[in-house]
Amino acid sequence: MNHPLQNRVTPLGEIIATPERGTFTGNRGIIHDPATRTLLKRRWTTKAWITCVCEFRGRRRDVMGTQSWTELFFLDEATAFAAGHRPCFYCRRDDANAFRAAWARGNRTGALRAPEIDAALHAERLDGRTKRLHPLSKPLSDLPDGAMVQAGQESFVVASGRPLRWTFGGYRAVDAPLVDAKLITPLSTVRALAAGYKPVLHKSAQKE
Repeated sequence: MNHPLQNRVTPLGEIIATPERGTFTGNRGIIHDPATRTLLKRRWTTKAWITCVCEFRGRRRDVMGTQSWTELFFLDEATAFAAGHRPCFYCRRDDANAFRAAWARGNRTGALRAPEIDAALHAERLDGRTKRLHPLSKPLSDLPDGAMVQAGQESFVVASGRPLRWTFGGYRAVDAPLVDAKLITPLSTVRALAAGYKPVLHKSAQKE
């Protein structure tokens, strides 16, 4: 029996092994050993943390099997955003351009190049080598769809003004109000969401 590879990303940006694959892939550079298909100690080699489609022009990759970028997987785009990634300008050009335009509107900047956005995100997503959490400046119900928060040991996505609990397999309804929630998604990305970018949420977010 094959064991799952350590390539699934949580909203906090941690990379773990789990059988569930997710709906998006992406990378942070080369962070694995192709001989053993295991991660190295480093968790990124570039500030360009991107989110890609799992299928593009019929190409198939040998996951973590070559000395190429390390394939990571996310439940959905909201999860990738929370971890600090942004859309790829190669396989998701339309989405990447829409995100860049919303990012500029929300953050009141001119049109920026991808490396400039990556530098801003890198400063927001990390506190040393760990995930940076941000205080909430508004009620949870006022956050845009796709923003994610952390309360205790659980992560939650905001969808239609209400939180849904994140799991590797999808989202679950919440029975009680969240206590001491903090924002996981980088602030500049939240502003892009508020400025009109529509993230792709896992289908379970519509069911709950």
